[in-house]
Amino acid sequence: MNYLKRTALGISVLTVLLTGCKKDNEREILLTQEITGVKGIYILNEGTWNGKNASISYYDVAKKTVVKDFYKQANAKDLGNNAIDLKQYGSKLYCVVSGETGKADSFVDIMDINTGKTLKRIAFNATNESYLPRSIAFYKNKAYVSRYDGKISRIDTTSLNIDGELQLKNGADNAAGLEGVAVANGKLYVAGSDHVSYPTSLKNKVVVIDLATFTKAKDITVNANPIKVAANDKGELLVLSAGVYGSVQSAVQKINTSTDVISQTESADDFASIAIYNDQVWTALEVYGGSPKIKSFNIATGKVGANLITDGTAVAKPYGLTVNPYNQNVVVSDAISYAGVSGTAFIFNKEGKKQYEFETGINPQAAAFVYTYKYVYKSL
Repeated sequence: MNYLKRTALGISVLTVLLTGCKKDNEREILLTQEITGVKGIYILNEGTWNGKNASISYYDVAKKTVVKDFYKQANAKDLGNNAIDLKQYGSKLYCVVSGETGKADSFVDIMDINTGKTLKRIAFNATNESYLPRSIAFYKNKAYVSRYDGKISRIDTTSLNIDGELQLKNGADNAAGLEGVAVANGKLYVAGSDHVSYPTSLKNKVVVIDLATFTKAKDITVNANPIKVAANDKGELLVLSAGVYGSVQSAVQKINTSTDVISQTESADDFASIAIYNDQVWTALEVYGGSPKIKSFNIATGKVGANLITDGTAVAKPYGLTVNPYNQNVVVSDAISYAGVSGTAFIFNKEGKKQYEFETGINPQAAAFVYTYKYVYKSL
């Protein structure tokens, strides 16, 4: 008697459990696909605002070569207008292209992670209007996408179809201006920003959605203008709020996802981005003026710590931070000037030493990784 069982372990790791039954004994062997290294790095380039020049770059680690507009090379078309988010789930890449107000040019582009080729584009548009999707997170073979029109769309990651939508409310009105999303403890946490173009934006709320029922559970009042949410596998969750220029400082707040109560708050003049993996948290500050900094953030104490960069490498405009789960290297995406010039991706180890760098497209931000693997047999 033989059976084959596949389960996901870690980062895109497949485990196969083989059991052979004999007359007097049973033998179990675990065949595990383990990550051995980083084959390549994708960088999402947002482009200039409404410039229709978003792109995805790809760096081949072994060859030390980069294709600045890899998406166009792989698909023979441009990526689109205002690319906002890029994340990996399983063997696919999901790219959120927000589009432009008044234009039907919003979508989520789903690609094969090994080739960069589009598997499907899911439109987020009415006839002459974009829904302006903003951020994506994953849970149990579903993808959840926040939108500026106040809805959360749920995508089935097998069929690649939208199979549910949830309209959030602000009192009797439809909410608007939804930003970052993250999953922790079976719940989706949604940043409700204070967006000047959307009077019914939630302004200072994080919305909690029960993913088992796909219904709103509650609102959590946070610092003004929450825009980013980040969580680790332990269920620890951080909210970055931009504040209000001239009156309310930006802040990073920790939410206890068991009680949905804020447990820590750290304020600063200009928190801009945040990245988390396990206990490793990095944040960028003062990126729009002054002297930009990338610092550690102690998730236990809720306090900003030491600088990431320890070798003197200069980063002009850190626009995005991504932690590689395999080796804990940190990808720092440098926009240089925000003025339509090519950017640079710097890869630092967690000790702050630069490993390498490569040129990117305009306004680089999020990174995703392609790995190499080996098979290992383990006895149970």
